Amino acid sequence: MAYAYVEKCARKVVLDTETTGKAEDGSPGDHRIIEIGCVEILGRRLTGKKLQLYLNPDRMVDEEAYRVHHISNEFLADKPRFYEVFQEFYDFIKCSELIIHNAKFDVGFINHEFALNNYNIKVENIASVTDTLEIAKHKFPGQRISLDALCSKLGVDKSARTSHGALLDSEILAEVYLAMTETQATLDFGEEEDNEVNYHFERTKVIGDKKLKVIKAQGVEYADHVNYLMHLSNFTDQIGFGNEFVVPKREGTKKINEEDVLEKLKNEFLSAEEFAQYQKVTEQRAQDKKEHEISGVVDYKLGAVDEYKGNTE
Repeated sequence: MAYAYVEKCARKVVLDTETTGKAEDGSPGDHRIIEIGCVEILGRRLTGKKLQLYLNPDRMVDEEAYRVHHISNEFLADKPRFYEVFQEFYDFIKCSELIIHNAKFDVGFINHEFALNNYNIKVENIASVTDTLEIAKHKFPGQRISLDALCSKLGVDKSARTSHGALLDSEILAEVYLAMTETQATLDFGEEEDNEVNYHFERTKVIGDKKLKVIKAQGVEYADHVNYLMHLSNFTDQIGFGNEFVVPKREGTKKINEEDVLEKLKNEFLSAEEFAQYQKVTEQRAQDKKEHEISGVVDYKLGAVDEYKGNTE
């Protein structure tokens, strides 16, 4: 069966590192991480949330590595050690799908830092890992698949990449990842194992070369969706696909407060205009339900209700 990438989680963190160098076999050896860069993707959209950490490695940067990323020993001298930023890094990547180009290298270095700082965990225990190098190998077999080469193939702007940097490279990789996985590569309709018949159809044979149109939720529909996700906080204090949806419960209460939900919706997810529209629609819904004693499906654009009257006699 042909390779088909399958998303593991709605919340993704695109990650890259820069290091003092590497051992001859490509392993960390006695080298250390000096920069970690992360950007967040949620629902195939860049959210704007980023994390950039510079680290003091307590050793010198190799000249060869310096020529790649231009991060000097002098610059790193006053930066925090890994253990000082561990919690911030952990909180940013936990319960996500990590998107990494040549994941073996970066994951190896991060696990090396965990071990050096006596953290009895590995990246694989915190998040799932997707290697874009593997996606690229199958999408462009026999071709160059460095990050620069992929940018050229996929039309991703790399003009700012005059030297390597973990945050910059993770931002570029995010665009590359989204471009490589823009449409589902294959559709699997099942397998008939008894007759050893594989009912596997290529996407192009089913719908042609046309791109699938993606219709994203907007306005009140988007607000309803976010509102629903935030109410999951009634059942958990850790939402695996995006902890930005968590609403803390007030002290001594078992349920989240509706005022807190609206405040978070207003301040973090909607513009002032969108929030005003959402309030108008929710008020209309409540009024319709009270006055007409009906249940129905709301037209989110107009706030109207399609009546469905049952047992009115």
